[in-house]
Amino acid sequence: MDALDRLYSSLDARPRPEDVAVLVLEALPNPTRRERAVIGGVAAHAARWQGFSGMSDDYARPVGAARQVAATRRLFGVDAEVDAEDPLSVLEFAAHAGAGIGWDAAHTDFLADRLNRDARASAGIDLSKRQYNRRFRMLRRLSAKAGRLGRTRELRRATLLASAGFVGVIDRDRFHVDPAAACFVAYFTARRKLRREFSLAGRENPFDQVADVLFARCRASADTDWPMIALAHPVWDVLRHLSAEQLGVLLGRWSAATRAVAAVLADLWRTSDVDRTTMIVRSGVDSSTWNAFAAAYNTARTAWITCLHAAGLTSLLEDAWPGKAMRVMAADLTWWHEEAGGLHPDTAVWAALPLPWEVLDGTAPCTRADAEAACRAHGVDPARAWTGPRTHSLIARFRPTPELVHGVAVSDPLWAMALRRARAFSGKPLRAEVFGGQELSG
Repeated sequence: MDALDRLYSSLDARPRPEDVAVLVLEALPNPTRRERAVIGGVAAHAARWQGFSGMSDDYARPVGAARQVAATRRLFGVDAEVDAEDPLSVLEFAAHAGAGIGWDAAHTDFLADRLNRDARASAGIDLSKRQYNRRFRMLRRLSAKAGRLGRTRELRRATLLASAGFVGVIDRDRFHVDPAAACFVAYFTARRKLRREFSLAGRENPFDQVADVLFARCRASADTDWPMIALAHPVWDVLRHLSAEQLGVLLGRWSAATRAVAAVLADLWRTSDVDRTTMIVRSGVDSSTWNAFAAAYNTARTAWITCLHAAGLTSLLEDAWPGKAMRVMAADLTWWHEEAGGLHPDTAVWAALPLPWEVLDGTAPCTRADAEAACRAHGVDPARAWTGPRTHSLIARFRPTPELVHGVAVSDPLWAMALRRARAFSGKPLRAEVFGGQELSG
C-alpha cells in the first residue's frame, strides 16, 4: 500500500504519532522546508529501539463467532447463510438452527427454560433428553457469544468515537482526494489516541507542532475538505468553513451520538455502585467499560455543543443543558489527587447536577444557568468544558510516545513487557517467576 492507504488504515487502529509522521512525510504533496523540518523532527523518534514497541498498535478487535457457528452447523446439520462477525446475524442463525427444538433466544436458562419430556413430545421433538440437552447448550453458548460480540463491538465503537470522532464514515476515495486534509486527520487522531498516563496532569493536548503545520497547510488551500476534517476535529476554526447544510448534518450526527451513548451510560449506572462525590471504582465495577462510554459521551456532547455554538442555536439547550460524565478512578489515584490539593473540581460539579441522561430524556430539569451556577460554586470556569465550545488549545510540544505499564511510563519496551507479564502496577500480586523466582516488592 502507498502512504495514503496506510494512513487510511491507521484511522481504525492505534499507531504511535511518530509512526504516522513517517507516513505523513511520504504522503504530503510538496512539503515546504519548514513542514519537512517539523514533521521530520517527530518522525525521527519512530526509529527509537529500532522501531520496536511493546505497546499494541490497535484497539482490541471483537473475535467473531466462526468457531461456534461451525460447531452448530455440525450438530444441527444446517447450512444457512450467516455473518459470524455480526451479532444479529448470529442470533438469526441460532433461531434458524433451533427452530426444530423450539429455541427461544429470550429464554436460555438451562435449568428453567428447557422442555421436559411431555413438552418435547407435545412439540413434536423426537430427540432423546441427552441429544436435546446438547442442542440446547450449543444454542445457549452461541447466543451468549453473540451477546459478547455485540458488547465488544459497541465498546470498540465508543472508544474510537471518543478518540477519533466520526472518521469511520470517511471512505477511502474521499481520503485520497485531499492528501493534506487526510494527513492532518490521520496525525491528529493518532495524537488523540495516546493512552492515559498515571498522573495528575490529565490527558496531553493532541494539537502539537505537527498538527499545527498540517492545519496551516489546510487553511492555505482553497480546496480543503473541511467537512472531512470536521468529522475528527469539530472546532470553530474548522466549522466556520462549513455550509449551513454541512453544519446541520454534523450537528445531527453529534446529537444522535450524545443521546445514544447517554442511554448506555444510564444502563451502566443503574447496575453500578459508585459514589458520585468521589467516583472511586469499587470491586465488581467494570471501570473500563464505564470510562470508555463516559469518554465517548463527553466527546460527543462537547462536539454537539460546539456545533450549536457555531450555528447560533444554543438556545435550543438553554432549558435542558446536560452535564459531563465523570470517569471512575482507582482509590490510589483518588488519594493522590486529594494529597495534591483535592479531587478535580469537575467531580463536584458532576455531583451537584442531575445525571446527564435524565436531563436528556426530560426526567430531570437542568438549565444552562444551573450548570454555570454549579461551576462557579466550585471554582470552575463554565466556558472551559461545561457550556462553552471546543477551541484550539495552545500548541503542545511533541514528546516521544512512552512505554506504559498500567499507565506508568518505563524506560524501554522490553522492560515494559517484563513488568506487564509480572503484573506490575496492576494491583495484583507480582509474579516473581518472571524474574527468575526472585522476590520483588511492589
